Amino acid sequence: MSKRRPNVVMILTDDHASHAIGAYGSVVNSTPRIDEIARRGVLFRNCFVTNSLCSPSRASILTGTYSHVNGVTTLETPIDASQPTFVSQLKTAGYRTAIVGKWHLGHGPGHDPEGFDYWDVLVGSEGQGEYWDPLFLSAAGERTVEGYATDIITDLALSWLDSLPGDDPWCVLIYHKAPHRPWEPREGSRPRTEAVPLPATFDDDYATRSTSARRAAMRIAEHLALEDLKATPPDGLSYEDAAVWKYQRFMEDYLDCVQAVDENVGRVIDWLDERGSFDDTLLMYASDQGFFLGDHGWFDKRLMYEESLRMPLVLSLPSRVEGGAVHDGIVTNVDWAQTILDAAGVEPVERMQGRSFWGDLVASPSSPPAPGMYYRYWEHDDSSHRAPAHYGYRTRTHKLIYFYNDGLGLPGTGPFTYPPEWELYDLERDPEELHNVYWEPEYAEVRAELTTAMLREQARVGDLPHPSQSAG
Repeated sequence: MSKRRPNVVMILTDDHASHAIGAYGSVVNSTPRIDEIARRGVLFRNCFVTNSLCSPSRASILTGTYSHVNGVTTLETPIDASQPTFVSQLKTAGYRTAIVGKWHLGHGPGHDPEGFDYWDVLVGSEGQGEYWDPLFLSAAGERTVEGYATDIITDLALSWLDSLPGDDPWCVLIYHKAPHRPWEPREGSRPRTEAVPLPATFDDDYATRSTSARRAAMRIAEHLALEDLKATPPDGLSYEDAAVWKYQRFMEDYLDCVQAVDENVGRVIDWLDERGSFDDTLLMYASDQGFFLGDHGWFDKRLMYEESLRMPLVLSLPSRVEGGAVHDGIVTNVDWAQTILDAAGVEPVERMQGRSFWGDLVASPSSPPAPGMYYRYWEHDDSSHRAPAHYGYRTRTHKLIYFYNDGLGLPGTGPFTYPPEWELYDLERDPEELHNVYWEPEYAEVRAELTTAMLREQARVGDLPHPSQSAG
């Protein structure tokens, strides 16, 4: 086993669903270079996000804390960048540190990246950045860089690595905008000669779901804007045919953006291989959350259903971890900070709330496996997608969701607009989550067990149950 402290590369994308990755069995595209990390390392089958939005997820990844602790509960709540992160801990331990690409945690004093020797992040488009000729902000100020963002971000990251003197270990976060909306492929994408298969749940009628879920404005048929697709459907299409046309158009551009990401992942792998650094580098590829790719007729994320909740995560460190492995245990984005620090031999910060799964990978678990995971989506009835506020608890076999619905914690929100509602899914019998069984008598015991487990986990992480829960 290598005694060298590992370098760290985290490649993070935005809205890249695991079912659009070859290693996860995708039927819509191939991702050979991302799959290579899984082949040379570990694929995580049950990695979940604790708040399925870009900014909150990124804050949890950095700080190893839940949204209510790090303060980034919504897209509108910037981070206090002075709080400790796994990056600041690595820097204190002698690592050279950098972040390039999407930050999306606020800008200005107190919100720009801290704990990095070098930072160069996208600004513009409300923090999302642009695909073409993007505007970057660094300690030196703003500048426009000509080209395609996915390529540029990799260029800048590798250039920083090439500039490093000496043998000190380093950590670089390569954070892509892609494949976030608006989906803008670069020139030279592979031509698609066949239609993308429709998801089995594309025509979901939400028959047993709560009104909270049904009112979400995420249906491709009604809510995916033509301006995002940059095309107009042929005249005379029926409602059903127009929905399929929009899906195909959306997926074509989305998958082309993923192709550029995959190629740039390959560039990073090749850079490490050429310098003999691959074996001693903890290389991670992930997305900040999942994404609905026409599943249940939806696009976007936010809701606690599998396609949104599930994060892709593959990692490699051949000097320590055998390749071709699969991790089936439940992990979350809150766990990553402590896991990275554990791999680097650096002590975590006491406030970090996750469980290091590093011991699982080296056959020396430091704690029992997680029995389940806690989720909370804080935004309520947002102007773009009308997604309801909710929280819930997922085990390997079941999922409990509580839509409390009043936007607690959001400035300017009023009293209850909709009543609280519950959903429960049997993931073994119903992996596509089509049948809400919360009120079915045969699930009374499961319902009680999950409610107790969720309350216990809320107490552990310090997040209070909503006042309406005791009355529901």
